[in-house]
Amino acid sequence: MAIAKAERLMNLALCLLGTRRPLSKRELRDSIEAYVEAFRPGSGAVGSDDSFNRMFERDKDDLRELGLVIETVESLDGEVGYLARRDSNRLPPIALDAEEAAALGLVAKVWQQARLAGAASGALQKLRAAGLPEDVDPYEAHGALEPHIPVHEAAFEPLMLACRDRRPVAFDYRKATAAHPEPRIVEPWALECWRGHWYLAGWDRDRGAERVFRLSRITGKVRTRSGKYTAEVPDVVTVRETVASWAGETADRSALIRLRTGAGYPLRAKAVSVRELGDDWDELEIPYGHGLDAWLVEFGPDVVVLEPAELRADVVDRLRAVAKG
Repeated sequence: MAIAKAERLMNLALCLLGTRRPLSKRELRDSIEAYVEAFRPGSGAVGSDDSFNRMFERDKDDLRELGLVIETVESLDGEVGYLARRDSNRLPPIALDAEEAAALGLVAKVWQQARLAGAASGALQKLRAAGLPEDVDPYEAHGALEPHIPVHEAAFEPLMLACRDRRPVAFDYRKATAAHPEPRIVEPWALECWRGHWYLAGWDRDRGAERVFRLSRITGKVRTRSGKYTAEVPDVVTVRETVASWAGETADRSALIRLRTGAGYPLRAKAVSVRELGDDWDELEIPYGHGLDAWLVEFGPDVVVLEPAELRADVVDRLRAVAKG
C-alpha cells in the first residue's frame, strides 16, 4: 500500500511538473494509471467521484507538504486546473557560511518540540541535498541558548496549513466575555505568538471585518471551506500590527491598578510607575490599549482595576463570564 501511494504521488508530481498548461481533475484522473485503475467503470468503487476527489485532495496536500509548489488556476469558463511550474520548484545554489547555518539550526530547534518539528527537520535535509556543506552542523550547540515556542492548541496545525494554502476555515470560538462559543467563518492571514499565546489574524466573513482570534479559545475542530478569499490579504507588517494591537501591545493611554505584592511581574515590567500602598498591595500605572482587560483577568484576585471605569467594567464582565463557565 505504501509503495502504491508513493508511486501515485510521484506520477502526479511528474504530471503537474511536465504540463505547460493547467490540468483539470478530470484530465489528471484519466492520465494517471493509479487513478484509472482505482476508479474505472466496474471497479466497484463506492461513490467513485467523491472518492476520487477525496484521494486527489489528500495527494495534493501530501505533495505540498513535501515542498512541491502547486498552483490552482481558474479558466475563463470557470474550470479549475492545476500545475507545478519548474521555476517555482527549483532552488538556487545554496551557499551558507557557519554563522548562517547556525542561525538556521537555531530556528529549527525552536520547533523541535512543536508540531512543526517534522517540517523543520525536513527543511534542513533539503538544504543538505541542495548543497549545504557537510562540515557544517546546524544542530551544533552554540552557547547556552535553548529556544522553544510552545504549541499546545490543536487548532494550530490546520490553521497554519490554511494560512499557507489560502483556504477559508470554519470553527467555533468562545470570546472571553461569552459563556458559549459561536460559529465563525474566517479567511486566515497569519499566526502570531504574543506573551506565550498564539493568535490568528484574518477576515471574519460574517462580520465583514478583520479580526484576531486567540487559539486557546477555539473549541472543536477547525474545518476547511472551499472557495476563494473575498477580502484582500494585507502584507505581513500590517497583519503583525493588527495582532499586536488586538493582543494589547498598542497603548494610547494609562490605567491605574492595585497589584498584590510579589505578584504580576509581567505587569510590573510594563509599569510607568509603582507606589507601595502597604497591606501587601501596590499601585501601578500601566499602558492601556485594546486587549488589556483580557490580560488582567489572567492574574485573577491579584489585580484590582481602579480606573478608568470602562476598563474596570470590562474586567468584571470577563470574570463573570469565566465564573459562568
